[in-house]
Formats: sequence, structure tokens, C-alpha cells
Amino acid sequence: MNKNIFSCLLVITTFNLIVKAQNEPFEFEYKGVTLDGVLNRTSQSNTKGLVLIIHGSGKTDAVAKDYYKDIRKTLSNSGYSTLMWDKMGCGKSGGAFDYYQSIEDSAAEAIAAINTLKKQNIPGSHAVGLWGISRAGWVNPTIINAYGDIKFWISVSGVYARENFNYLLEQNLLLEDLPKDSIDLILHEWAQGNRIVHSGGSFEAAQAATIHLRQNGFMQRFNDGRQITKKQYKDFQKRFMDVSFDTTTGQQIYVANFEALLSQVNCPVLAIFGEKDKNVDWRRTKTLYEKTLGANTNLTIKTFPNANHNLFKAKTGGFYELEDEKSPYEHPEGYLATISDWLKELN
Repeated sequence: MNKNIFSCLLVITTFNLIVKAQNEPFEFEYKGVTLDGVLNRTSQSNTKGLVLIIHGSGKTDAVAKDYYKDIRKTLSNSGYSTLMWDKMGCGKSGGAFDYYQSIEDSAAEAIAAINTLKKQNIPGSHAVGLWGISRAGWVNPTIINAYGDIKFWISVSGVYARENFNYLLEQNLLLEDLPKDSIDLILHEWAQGNRIVHSGGSFEAAQAATIHLRQNGFMQRFNDGRQITKKQYKDFQKRFMDVSFDTTTGQQIYVANFEALLSQVNCPVLAIFGEKDKNVDWRRTKTLYEKTLGANTNLTIKTFPNANHNLFKAKTGGFYELEDEKSPYEHPEGYLATISDWLKELN
């Protein structure tokens, strides 16, 4: 996770199940770089298709730590093989990790994987589906529209067009029982700091505009107690000034014309949300899906009242509860069954 004083980039951390399983090695190339992955063939005699596992934001160690084993097993038991791989510069994948990798580039990477699967005649590659969490809510509809032959999309903790850090910040400050006027001031400073960075403003101006934000306990812990330096500010500003940006809200726009993109999705979609998600604004995404996907495709939405961003049972769904390694990481009852039952209805 790349952290800066204004947290201008969407923060959508995704805990991954760390369990061991036997997997079939699978590699493919993208932009001349070899990406390392694992292929799990379905245990059923008739392979219905193959599902790509698309990660959320941040670095991965998917192959070594066998991420999402229960999801992949559920898909296998439903007749679908799966492919999952590490991002560039992660695990045994070549190249360098780029936190700022564009959504379009991530989609092109996945399409390269599909093309390799088809070229090698991997069973199930005739019918490719997508499972993805968080940031994948931008990547997967981009894949669907660019590739044109995706059989279905399972969206977990999906996102809307803009970054969600303002939602994350507000929700976690509410958990700390801060007065409303204090929360409003901190949110205002966060947005104003982003505007200054994006408009080419000075380090000094940004610092002066974000005093209460930088002094806030949640933000200090989020940034590990570090204060951004002038050089770090300038380095970040060079990249941030090139991104799409909404000056009214102070939010980065990750996918332009996102509503139109979703409206063009032409495959069945299962959207799953945790109602205690304090990372992304699941209610806003749910409404967006109903407006766009619901109008043109077979859309099923399922929410779990006591689940967090990563669809584990949670007391609060707060950011630091989500990152607590002592948490049980137990899915709510019915989560995996929702996926398998929905897949049965497709056939």
C-alpha cells in the first residue's frame, strides 16, 4: 500500500487467505515480462469454464501463500477451473511492481492471460468468467468491454468511479466517536490537500491546508507516524497531476465514463457486499450497479449484514480490525453457497 499524507489514492486493502494447496504452475507473458501463476483444474469430469481471479490493490504473494483457496475450491466444485497470478514484481513474477498501474493496463494484462490459456487449449478456456474484489470492480468491466467474450462476472466489494478514501476516512473517524464538526473539518482538509496537489500547488500550501488532517490520530497511524517530505510531495505530485480528477469533491477518478462502461456489460453479474464495509462505499456502488448493470444484464445482488470489506465476519468493519492478524477471518454463513448456487443457475 502506497501511503502519502493526503492518501490521494484509493485504499482498498484486501486480506488474502494464507493456506497451502497443491497447484499447477502456469506462466504467461505480458509486455515481455513473465508472470507467475497457479492453475487449479476443476475436480468435476466436465469442465464448464475457467475463472480468472483478479486481485484488489497492493502487492501480492498469491502463489506462495495460496490466496483465496476457499473461493477457488468453491469454483472448482461448481465445475470451473481457476487461474490466479502474482502482479509484476511480486512473488516470482518478473518486472517491477507499480502501485499506479492503470486500470486499462491491468485489464490488458488479464486479457494476455486469457489469450495464453486459449492458445494452450487449457480445458475451460472456451468459457472464461471473472471473480474479483475491490479494485477489480474497475478492472473486470474494463476486461469485459475490451475482450468481448466473458461469460460472467462475480464482483466482491465493488467500487464506483471515484476513489473511496474519503469514505474510509469518514467511516473510521465515526468509529472513534469524533464530533461531526471535527470530522467535517478533516474531510475538508483531505479534499483541499488533494486539490492543491493536483493543481500544481506548493508543498508549503498543502501543509498549511492540512494541519488538522495531519494531526489526526487515525491518519498518523495510517501513515505509520511518518510525515511527507518536500521531495516525496514533488515526486507524488508529478504522477498525481496526470490522473483524472474531480475538483468539486477532491477525488481521483479511476475510470472515466464509468456508468457508460458498466451499462455496456453484457454478461450475468453476481455482486456481493459486506454491510460493515468501512473501506468502500458499498451502498453507492450497489445503487450504481442497479442503475447500470440491472438495466441491461442478469444482475444478482447479495449483501451480508455482519461482513467487512473482505467478506469476513466483523464487529465494526473498521480499517484496523480488518488488518488485525488475530481476527478469525471467517466468512459469513452463506457467502460461498451464494457463489455456488448462482453458478448452478447459470447452467
